[in-house]
Amino acid sequence: MTDEPIALYIHWPFCLAKCPYCDFNSHVRERIDQTRFAAALRTELAWEASRLGSRPLGSIFFGGGTPSLMNPDTVGALIADAKRLFAPTRDIEITLEANPTSVEIARLRAFRDAGINRISMGIQSLDPTDLARLGRQHSAPEAILALERARALFPRLSFDLIYARPGQTLESWRAELRRALALAADHLSLYQLTIEPGTVYEGMHRRGELTLPDDDLAADLYDATAEEAARFGLAPYEVSNYAKPGAESRHNLAYWRYRDYAGIGPGAHGRITRDTTLYATRRHRAPEPWAARVERDGHGTTHEDAVSQQDRAREMLLMGLRLTEGINAPRFAARTGLALPDAIDPDILAQALDAGYLTMTETTLAPTPEGRKRLDSLLAALVL
Repeated sequence: MTDEPIALYIHWPFCLAKCPYCDFNSHVRERIDQTRFAAALRTELAWEASRLGSRPLGSIFFGGGTPSLMNPDTVGALIADAKRLFAPTRDIEITLEANPTSVEIARLRAFRDAGINRISMGIQSLDPTDLARLGRQHSAPEAILALERARALFPRLSFDLIYARPGQTLESWRAELRRALALAADHLSLYQLTIEPGTVYEGMHRRGELTLPDDDLAADLYDATAEEAARFGLAPYEVSNYAKPGAESRHNLAYWRYRDYAGIGPGAHGRITRDTTLYATRRHRAPEPWAARVERDGHGTTHEDAVSQQDRAREMLLMGLRLTEGINAPRFAARTGLALPDAIDPDILAQALDAGYLTMTETTLAPTPEGRKRLDSLLAALVL
C-alpha cells in the first residue's frame, strides 16, 4: 500500500530528568552535543528517504525523550528536509511533544515558526503533590501557563494526563479533568499509571512503598474520563485518546490503522513497505553509539526484518482493535493476505460477541466501550 501517505517519527532521546515511572528510551546528560545529534538525525533521514523515494508524507512527529529540548533551528531543518525528500500532503500534521517547564514554554513561538502545527503537552497532572511524586520538572501553575500559551500559538493542541495515581479519588480526578479540559479541549491522551520493569516505581512497589488504586477504582476513573470529556465535546476514538471531530492525531492513526511509518533516531522503530514486502526496522537504542553508527554508515539500523503474514495479521489486530472504529475487513485482507476471520480464535470471538465486548459485520470488527476496558486480556485471548 505504497500509495498511502507514510508517517515519519523522529526521536530525541534526552530529558532533563528520568521520571520514576518511565521505561521509554530516554536519557539524562549534563551536556548534549546538539550539533552532533542534529547532523546525525538529518543524515539518517536522508538515508531513509533515499530508500523510500518521494512517497506522500502525511505526518511528522517529534517524540522522545523531550524533543522540546531540541534547538528550534534543528526542528526547522528536519521539517524542511522531510518536505524536500518526500511529497508532503497539503494538510500535513507536524507534532512536537513538549513539557511545560519555563525553558520549554519560552521556546513555543520558535517551534511554531519552525513549522510545528500541533503541540502535545506532557502535563500528566495538575495536582502539585502528584507532580512531585511523578518526578515531573514543572509546577501546576507552569502547566496551566503552558496550556494557555500553546492554545494561543498553535491551531491544534493535545495534552497528556496520568490517572490511577496513588491516593487518587474519583472526585479529585473529575475536578482535575474539568480544569484541564476547560483550558485546552481539542485532544486528550490518557494513560493509566502502571508499574514497568526496570523503573524506580518497580522497586518502590516491590518494597511496599507504592500502592496503586485497585482495578475497580481504576475502571471508575476510566469511565469518569469519558463522561467528563464528553462535556467538552471530546469522544473516545482510541482506548487512551479523546478528541473533538477532526482533532484526532493523524500520526497516531497511521500506527493504529497499520500504515507505513518510518522511524529515525536512537531506538526508533518503523514499518516500511519496499518492493511489496513489509519490513520492521529498529535503530540502535543508546544515543552516542547510534550517532557513531550514523556517522560511519549513514544510519543507525540494527534490525531490518521482513514481517511474516501471521505477524502482520497479529500486529494489525493488536493495533486496530484499540480504535473505536475497529478494523476494516477488506483492508485487513489487502494488508496481511489473510481474511479477518482466519486470524482470530473463533471460540473466543463468539464469546466476546455474546458478552458484548465486540461487534462484527461483513466489513468491520470493532470493540464496544465495555470491550475497550478489557482490551489487554481480550486481545491476549482473541489474537492467534
